[in-house]
Amino acid sequence: MESSGVESAPEGVSGGEGGAEGVVRVAVAPSSLSPSRASDFMRCPLLYRFRVIDRLPEKPSEAATRGTLVHAVLERLFDAPAAERTAPAAKSLVPGQWDRLRESRPEVAELFEGDPEGERLARWLGEAERLVERWFSLEDPTRLEPAERELFVETELDSGLRLRGIIDRVDVAPTGEVRIVDYKTGKAPRPEYAEDALFQMKFYALVVWRLKRVVPRRLQLVYLGSGDVLTYDPVPADLERVERKLLALWAAIREATESGVWRPRPTKLCGWCDHQAVCPEFGGTPPPYPLAVRAAESGARGAGRMGPV
Repeated sequence: MESSGVESAPEGVSGGEGGAEGVVRVAVAPSSLSPSRASDFMRCPLLYRFRVIDRLPEKPSEAATRGTLVHAVLERLFDAPAAERTAPAAKSLVPGQWDRLRESRPEVAELFEGDPEGERLARWLGEAERLVERWFSLEDPTRLEPAERELFVETELDSGLRLRGIIDRVDVAPTGEVRIVDYKTGKAPRPEYAEDALFQMKFYALVVWRLKRVVPRRLQLVYLGSGDVLTYDPVPADLERVERKLLALWAAIREATESGVWRPRPTKLCGWCDHQAVCPEFGGTPPPYPLAVRAAESGARGAGRMGPV
């Protein structure tokens, strides 16, 4: 479910929550890869370091938190009998799921500080309800019986690389065909960016293939922000290419980890980054690197320079 931009913990890290005040964060080398962290490295190697190795805290955002809330509602809706999975029933789940989210992640309450009348919160919850309602124009939950919801998957490739992630929904047809579904609360990308959007789904398909020896019949992205559905039917050759790309990506991550060289990659997305204060591109200085690095003469040229996969 990485569409929300929230993960329970960065891979390769143990201990307390990274954003908890007073909690000592133990830095260890990354040992696995998820779609969101792979995307982080492709977007900006230094961002990957800040999130996975330094575990720098990040402020919750309204968009990401709304995504988490909507995902929770759509997951819980399938607890009800098929006939009761209606749009009004789904919208009625929003307040309760918001309460649960605040209990599990108290930091999200700061999103609406300075809103004594609750007007901003009401608008925000209304936006979440509209996204939930739009889903009913894209799929009919009365005709769906998911095999899995919010499914954590993990596998180790022959190379030793461990892949992990959370799949929003897995549907299995009576014939055994598998469909992987992911909800996105944003808008569908333009056609030229569709391949980037499918990266996460192909990642999941590879994990399922390695775990179950079954290539998913269909990958489906449901964009609630724009009311679009993007589908792709993978074949083994597709997933083999994804595996090769992930291995190359992991090699670049290992190189950066061992050398301590994590280069920033400026893009338009930098304007939304929480780490500008410690980023060289904005005149900042990263915190001291917390891991041991190999001798300089062993070479670290090009670490973190890998282009998009």
